[in-house]
Formats: sequence, C-alpha cells, structure tokens
Amino acid sequence: MIPESPDPVSDAASHNRRSVLVLAGAGLLSAALPATAAGKPVLQATTGQVADLLRAVAGDTASISSLMGEGIDPHSYKLTRADTVALMKADAVFHSGLFLEGKMAEMLDKLAAAKPVHAAASVLPGDRLIHPEGADAHPDPHVWMDPTLWRLALLGVRDKLSGLYPANAALYAANADRAAADFDALNLYAAKVLGSVPEKARVLVTAHDAFSYLGRAYGLQVVGIQGISTESEAGLQRIESMVALLVDRKIPAVFVETSVSDRNIQALIQGAAARGHKVSIGGSLYSDAMGTPGTYEGTYVGMIDHNVTTIAQALGGTVPAGGFQGRLAAR
Repeated sequence: MIPESPDPVSDAASHNRRSVLVLAGAGLLSAALPATAAGKPVLQATTGQVADLLRAVAGDTASISSLMGEGIDPHSYKLTRADTVALMKADAVFHSGLFLEGKMAEMLDKLAAAKPVHAAASVLPGDRLIHPEGADAHPDPHVWMDPTLWRLALLGVRDKLSGLYPANAALYAANADRAAADFDALNLYAAKVLGSVPEKARVLVTAHDAFSYLGRAYGLQVVGIQGISTESEAGLQRIESMVALLVDRKIPAVFVETSVSDRNIQALIQGAAARGHKVSIGGSLYSDAMGTPGTYEGTYVGMIDHNVTTIAQALGGTVPAGGFQGRLAAR
C-alpha cells in the first residue's frame, strides 16, 4: 500500500479524495461496501480490454463491468461520482496499469488498502516493456496491442482470481486455456497478414503512439503524431517531419483512431497533398478502447482482428474476407 502523503496533490487526486468524503457524508459508504450480485462476486474493471480478460476467465461466475466504454480515452478519463460508488461496491478491482489510467491512480492506491486491486500489466516481464523517450519514466502502457503480452496478462488474471476464489480455480484454468489458444491463433494470423505488406509500405502512421507493441511484434515502423498519451501535443515541426516521411516513402495510407480526434491526421493528409502525394485514410483503428459492447469488435480478439486486417489491407497486404474468424464486416 502507498501511504497517504501530506504534500499537496493534483486536482484529479483531490477530486477523488473529495468524492470519498462526499460519499461518507451522504451515508453512501455503508451502501458501497463490497456486495455480491445474485451470490456472484462483483468485479470492476477500468477498461473494456481488462473487462474482456475477466469475462474470458470468470465467465458467468462473476458480475463484471467496465468503467470506460466505446470511444473513451483512458489517459484523460476522470472518475465520476457513480464510478467512485461502483469501485467501492466491488469485491475486487482490475485495471490495466502502467499509468494508463493516470488520473485515477491515487483512488486505486486507496482502494488497495481495503480490497484486492490488480493491475493486468503487473505480471509482464520488465524487459518486454517499451520505454519511449520523454515519457517521464513510464513504460508504454498499450501492452494489449501485442497478443503474446496480453496472453500473459490473461494468465495473471487467472492466477489472481484463483487466489481470491479457489473453489473456481479449475474452471478459471480451463477458461484461460481456451482464451490463450485464441490469442495464440490471433498472433499467428496477425503475423501472416501484416507480413504480406510490401517492405516499403511497412509504416503505420496514427494519431498517437498507441501501436508500438504491435509494430515491434510484426515488423512495422510505427509513427504517432502525439506521444504515448493523448495528453501530449503535436507541434508544427512534428507534423512537417511526418509529412516528409509520407512523401519520401510514398506511404499510401494513414489511420485515425476511435478514441482520438482526427484533426492532426487531416493536417498530415493536407500537407502531403500540398507536396503532390495523395494519402488516404486507411481506416479507423481501435487504440485505447474497444468497439461497441455486444459486437465482435467489442471483444479483445475482434479489436485486434479489426486493427491488423485494416492495416494490412490499407498498406497493400493480402487479407481474407472477414478477417481472422470471418466475422469482420465486408470492406
């Protein structure tokens, strides 16, 4: 547990503390004690990707929900009063980690004093994390972009749940084995379709640097206009250098993201056009958030399938109709 500091805290941290005090003053703390839904433990995830891991392992043995849904940016997300109540009511809290949910870090630390709090990325080997320059010593948190890393996170969730609810350990193990097999097959598919992209076109240009793990895994040069956090700003010099890259390498497509504004991407397209090179939008990628809940793209496998299929097709690779599992919409 991280002890409470007497020093001044950030506005976001102060908001979290005030939220707890408001709940206490309103008599809601007692109502927010850990509870079960129909005899099932209540597991609260921060992001859709983490909730998907929990569903893959726990199945219908737990009540699982996510604070952030489709199109939500976790880098800038601030807890609402309802979020605070949900976190306090949960029997256990699971977050992505590596400072992805930076604005709720202090709340997560406080919760860890009262209940199990698990960071999915906490089990990953340090030597497999990417440390971008100028990222304030924080590793790149977008580890789910590499299915082999997210497979390790899956097994970490299995182990955590097995420790909390040992009566279900055998079921968790069987469920995790099935999900791990899906992740392995997804990894092989991604390697095949992205490997079909012509060498000169193997450059992935996106709004922010959320795809470095994907690029490292499958041999793509990844260039984000912003850094690993959407909180950073892109300067004119950065835009101009990326326009030069697009023109010099004759890159045919750039990509927008579902949870990030396309303003900077449009500036790239216009800049390249002014230098006589046509660049199109190759598609919209899922970066920090998955697709619509209840859809194929609203699952982890569907999210990555959509991304690698979209990238490979736009950059001149060969992809099968319907992608990895034949479940993607016609494109």
